[in-house]
Amino acid sequence: MLEAGIRGRALAAVTPANTARAMGSGTLDVFATPALAALAEQACWQSVAPELEPGCGTVGTKLSLEHTAPTPVGLTVTCDSELIAVEGRKLTFTVTLHDDRGPVGQGVHERIVVNDAKFFAKAEAKRG
Repeated sequence: MLEAGIRGRALAAVTPANTARAMGSGTLDVFATPALAALAEQACWQSVAPELEPGCGTVGTKLSLEHTAPTPVGLTVTCDSELIAVEGRKLTFTVTLHDDRGPVGQGVHERIVVNDAKFFAKAEAKRG
């Protein structure tokens, strides 16, 4: 059952592949902001997936994220999420992110519960 209080966690090792330089979001070999955003989404969707009806999933619709400190290659970034509101199909989460040395970010993420087949068909219809 989807209700406030569901918590999740996702981890990512910082490697050359997920740095700002590799992902095109900057020139430095530190954990990229797009990778931080993806980690936040992962923690959120995975936390609620077991509570969904078969054939349903969630899609991200909004993300407000602060990336407050750099993380070098070799460390691990952890995202902890908490579902704070359920309004119909809309789910709102808070996320906090830290590496092995301390905080690196925080934010709020919204997702919508969808029927996977219908949602994919809507996307495919754009092909014409």
